[in-house]
Amino acid sequence: MDIYTIIFLALAVFIFLRLRNVLGQKTGNERPPFDRAAARDVLSGKQDGSVVPMPGTVIDPVPSAPSADVVPPSDRWKGIAEPDSPLAHGLNAVVIQDSSFDANHFLTGAKSAYEMIVMAFANGDRRALKDLLSSEVYDSFDAAIKEREKNELKTETRFVAIEKAELISAEVRDHTAQITVKFVSQMISVTRDKAGAVVDGTPDKVADITDVWTFARDVSSRDPNWKLVGTGAGQ
Repeated sequence: MDIYTIIFLALAVFIFLRLRNVLGQKTGNERPPFDRAAARDVLSGKQDGSVVPMPGTVIDPVPSAPSADVVPPSDRWKGIAEPDSPLAHGLNAVVIQDSSFDANHFLTGAKSAYEMIVMAFANGDRRALKDLLSSEVYDSFDAAIKEREKNELKTETRFVAIEKAELISAEVRDHTAQITVKFVSQMISVTRDKAGAVVDGTPDKVADITDVWTFARDVSSRDPNWKLVGTGAGQ
């Protein structure tokens, strides 16, 4: 054997040993090759006929609104309206047009809207009012704000509490649901002139206020928001 053959053999042995160190040897504990088809079956639930849950938080689907027929008519408006009363019949009419309607949720939203509207009016916040009022009611509120601004008057209002909010009537006319709510609240309200002198109200006296407001919504529309369409004073 000449010197070149010996050199090539040594080089081949060296390369073989290097590959052996880098690639390693089979020990019987290797991971099986990745099976794409099997992975698809696991994720789709085909394996063993069951769905394999993925790691992470499971979010329950939002339950659909219960049908009005599930609750006995005598209990449907418990705590809201007397059975077979005009209010109960009106609320039934609303549910027929909008099965997702919930009287208690509506009252919670109405109380929030009541406070927001009163405060927006006191602060002259037309932008907030426009989103909450019908065009007719907005025009009335806007005119009052303009008159106040013209006379350089400023109203300060602070809510103490909403003592009570109760539904007093409900009806559906031409796909428009109207619900009237009676609010009994306590608040401090005072109007001052340009110099800061009080021209109406008492800054340190809590007044009892009763309002009767009517909210409306087009039940054929996807817009879930109710708007104030009528205001009045109650007793």
